[in-house]
Amino acid sequence: MNLYFLVEGNSTEKKIYPQWLKFLIPELTRVKYYDEVVKNNYYLISGQGYPAILHDGLDNAIDKLKEVDKYDYLVICVDVDEETVQERYDYMTNFIKNKQVNLGSTQIKIILQNRCIETWLLGNKTIFNSRQPQQKPLSDYRKYHDVSKLDPELMGSYNLRNHADFHYKYLQEIFKAKNISYTKRNPHDAKEEYYLEELKKRIGEDVEHLNTFQEFINFCNMIRGQIF
Repeated sequence: MNLYFLVEGNSTEKKIYPQWLKFLIPELTRVKYYDEVVKNNYYLISGQGYPAILHDGLDNAIDKLKEVDKYDYLVICVDVDEETVQERYDYMTNFIKNKQVNLGSTQIKIILQNRCIETWLLGNKTIFNSRQPQQKPLSDYRKYHDVSKLDPELMGSYNLRNHADFHYKYLQEIFKAKNISYTKRNPHDAKEEYYLEELKKRIGEDVEHLNTFQEFINFCNMIRGQIF
């Protein structure tokens, strides 16, 4: 089983996904170069943002997959941003279809992050205790949408220009309240196993929450079940 991960972000996803994959699919070993895959390996590269990931990133991935011909899956991970999950999925699938991509036995899997990876990270209930006193702006954010009780994927953009900006700022303030920092270049605890386990616990307790994160977990479970 060999996987080619094409992720949207140039920083956060490149740090978080490899760490999470160690815990979710420990049988897979990361390779530094795409042509080093043999068996039970994965390669991960950034598509340099959206929509660049659908142009240069995807074209480069297609060339490499055809050259090596050892990959079982091309996994494309992108944010939903200001669209709905269905709108972003339909656009991507139609884009790929119109390119008439033929990768032989290599399957394409689209992983959507609704709205962004920070939205998923807001699902950790233990790092955000809404019963504790909080300073502004975190107290205002909680009044607007308490992510410890309400689905982070359904949260709006508050007073910032888009959803991703607000969700990122909200997460930063939660980390700050715990005397931890979070930046896209250094997500700190967000990439750790305990943090991932809390997100998995969240989708187990609140089955209607973090649906796109659940899709990612389901995919990883499926892949692990096929490894022999």
